[in-house]
Amino acid sequence: MALAKLAEHQGVDQAGLVQASLHYQQALRAFFRRRVAHHDVDDLVQEVLLRLHSRRGGEAVANLNSFIFQTATNVLLDRRRRDAVRHRQAHCELEPIHHPVDDLSPDRVLQAKEQASVALAALAGMPHRTRAAFMLVRFESLSYKAAAAQLGISVSAVEKHVTKALRIVTSRLQENDERQPTQAWIAR
Repeated sequence: MALAKLAEHQGVDQAGLVQASLHYQQALRAFFRRRVAHHDVDDLVQEVLLRLHSRRGGEAVANLNSFIFQTATNVLLDRRRRDAVRHRQAHCELEPIHHPVDDLSPDRVLQAKEQASVALAALAGMPHRTRAAFMLVRFESLSYKAAAAQLGISVSAVEKHVTKALRIVTSRLQENDERQPTQAWIAR
């Protein structure tokens, strides 16, 4: 406050203004804390000090206290205008959940290829009618009724063949996982 009184009577030059502003940091923080979110306070204080420091020439400041808080008010108004133009309220903070980790690691791709080859081998080893019913329903997306009509068997027979095929493929995949316990454990 002594500097402010001194500035009122004698004026303050550029170097004196910068030095004097350092004493106003706590007051500026209190000023901004009442008006903005807590995490923005330090940025705004820094903006005020930067404006005071980069003030070029001009007249001597007659009322230092008033000048610093008028600068703070201008910084706050500029910030609000900028936020309104940029629709800052509509922004959301990006979290890691917004950027999912790519699950297609080389290990995962290799594991999927191995599982696909096991499933294809299981399909190749199935009886012809079971494999045909399964392929029509699961790969060609035919209904059980349409698959039954195409194969010339009943709908319940198609259901039984598809169930049998799923049981065979599942058991072969589980056998493969049991033979490679470390890979199955890593995948989980």
